[in-house]
Amino acid sequence: MSGARRGATVWLTGLPSAGKSTIAAEVAGRLRSRGRGAEILDGDEIRAFLSAGLGFGREDRHTNVQRIGFVAELLASNGVLVLVPVIAPYADSRDAVRERHRQEGTPYVEVHVATPVEVCSQRDVKGLYARQAAGEISGLTGVDDPYEEPAAPDLRIAAQDCSAARAADSVLALLTERGLL
Repeated sequence: MSGARRGATVWLTGLPSAGKSTIAAEVAGRLRSRGRGAEILDGDEIRAFLSAGLGFGREDRHTNVQRIGFVAELLASNGVLVLVPVIAPYADSRDAVRERHRQEGTPYVEVHVATPVEVCSQRDVKGLYARQAAGEISGLTGVDDPYEEPAAPDLRIAAQDCSAARAADSVLALLTERGLL
């Protein structure tokens, strides 16, 4: 693979409105400005196209995460730097994705965007917290459905305490440290 760029998956997990997509977009923009391609596998887009028809119960969420993990690993194993801003609320689902990457020899980095639920509900980018509070929806991750925080992520970002630019700096520093850039 001489001359080819090494791919990797950067999985950004956290609550709804934690800042995962914002950080992923900032990282991707910086990489692209340096001439390094990057792809974002956005959870909402994947649900609309690759996982249409799946619900939000534990089994369907696990299936969704495994599908995303498969696509991410496939792209990363072919030299693409893949940013995956997806809630992925269950540790066993994230662990299975990490294990798949390990088995295939594909670099994988887990970033926990550790924004407290109180901050996420104030941001409420998609209005989910307001809809849950009004009784219009249930099963909101971190409120009335579980979110299992990563015990030992490769990087933990307290996004409420820093800008997206600073969070991206941390992600890029980790990728550089790991020899992935």
